[in-house]
Amino acid sequence: MEPHFADRASAGQALGEALRAQGPWAQPLVLALPRGGVPVAREVARALDAELDLLLVRKLGVPGQPELAMGALAEADALVLNHALIREAGVSQAQIDAAVEAARGELNRRATLWRGGRAPPAVAGRSVIVVDDGIATGATMRAALLALRAQGPARVTVAVPVAPPDIGFDELADRFVFLARPPHFTAVGAFYNDFQQVDDATVRALLDAAQRRPS
Repeated sequence: MEPHFADRASAGQALGEALRAQGPWAQPLVLALPRGGVPVAREVARALDAELDLLLVRKLGVPGQPELAMGALAEADALVLNHALIREAGVSQAQIDAAVEAARGELNRRATLWRGGRAPPAVAGRSVIVVDDGIATGATMRAALLALRAQGPARVTVAVPVAPPDIGFDELADRFVFLARPPHFTAVGAFYNDFQQVDDATVRALLDAAQRRPS
């Protein structure tokens, strides 16, 4: 039977319980990949009594096929490219540069919009749990992990409700926690009853609420 989650919040609650059972976590920091990862990560942060923030990353679409990812850019200019796909699609260096520049501008815009002027949290020496609502190709997560590793966390855990059976992050993460890895993976949204788009207001509201958690 294929795994199925009611919505991102319920998936996050189940994921949070799984992570709590693997604790204790030293100085835990939960970082969400927006937008879809934020409702999941909010529940994980609650379960671990952890600080919640964002790990900003932007997919780089093939020109003319924006849904086809040729790579991804994260904060701190961490860049991951699918060179085989780039060659096959005939994407030029100028097109790659343009996509990176556009992504950089969007990352800056989102940081301002979603954090509301707050500085990103310090991660050095902490146990960081990177959360998304699921993984498809892994390119976005890899870019995010590259950016994170440069900041010196003590340990990095990737945590998602669902992922394909052939995806791993051994070289970038110390641990990969998932609730399900179905052998016939289609798309992340196929494993949720409610997978509606998460809007900017929801992201900001969840982060603001997390900032007000009791210390």
